[in-house]
Amino acid sequence: MLSLSALGYRCIAPDLRGYGDSDAPPSLESYTVHHIVGDIVGLLGHLGLDQVFLVGHDWGAYIAWDLCLFRPDKVKALVNLSVAYTPVTRNPAIKPVDALRAFYGDDFYICRFQEPGDIEKDFASDDTAAILKKFYASFNSSPLHIPKDVGIKGVKAPDTLPSWLSEEDINYCASKFDQKGFTGALNYYRAINITSELLAPWIGAEIKVPTKFIVGDDDLAYHFPGMKQYIEGGGFKKDVPSLEEVVIVEGAGHYINQARPEEINAHIYDFINKF
Repeated sequence: MLSLSALGYRCIAPDLRGYGDSDAPPSLESYTVHHIVGDIVGLLGHLGLDQVFLVGHDWGAYIAWDLCLFRPDKVKALVNLSVAYTPVTRNPAIKPVDALRAFYGDDFYICRFQEPGDIEKDFASDDTAAILKKFYASFNSSPLHIPKDVGIKGVKAPDTLPSWLSEEDINYCASKFDQKGFTGALNYYRAINITSELLAPWIGAEIKVPTKFIVGDDDLAYHFPGMKQYIEGGGFKKDVPSLEEVVIVEGAGHYINQARPEEINAHIYDFINKF
């Protein structure tokens, strides 16, 4: 944000529902794709903005893809990080979370997040800052597991933080989670199956916003089953026909925008500057 602001852009980073200083409804049904994208459209209207350049990472990337799917008129161009577009398909016999469970097991973090109240109770046994260190510093190409028999306390925190992450950053984020709790954030994962049903009208729909995609080669999202082949083998371009560039950053993990800020800032600016 500082880099692009210095180049003359007005930059907006919303606290999504469930995070920071935004409202955090307790019900998982309040975190479907329609709610989250609706919040963004409502925010743009409140700010009087007809169109924006859009940058997303991780859950922000999911939301950005769906905003472009629902309201492409709102987005001049998109730069998405880490999470590639997943075309809308629907097999009522196989729900998305069940597919992850079958591949990674019950202890995979997304699967552990599903039962309301369960992981919150587990998290309450540990320090919030310590929990965030485990998540922020552990994401690489290896899937993150939280075994139920040992809980989050049994997940080892790194001895030292990565160079891009400071104690100050951790403590700030921890203060926000202490303020609202983890339930809002966890509800994004708990609404995945509901969202897959709500997206049924968009089966086969394409993303037609000009797009650049960036991912680290050590990012778990790049190593999900079939994802690397999808990104590099033509499937991604078929579903996002306005995809202009894919950048695979060697030696970079999940938090690519923090670990490689100058490089990522340059990629964003070079792309949106064309428009």
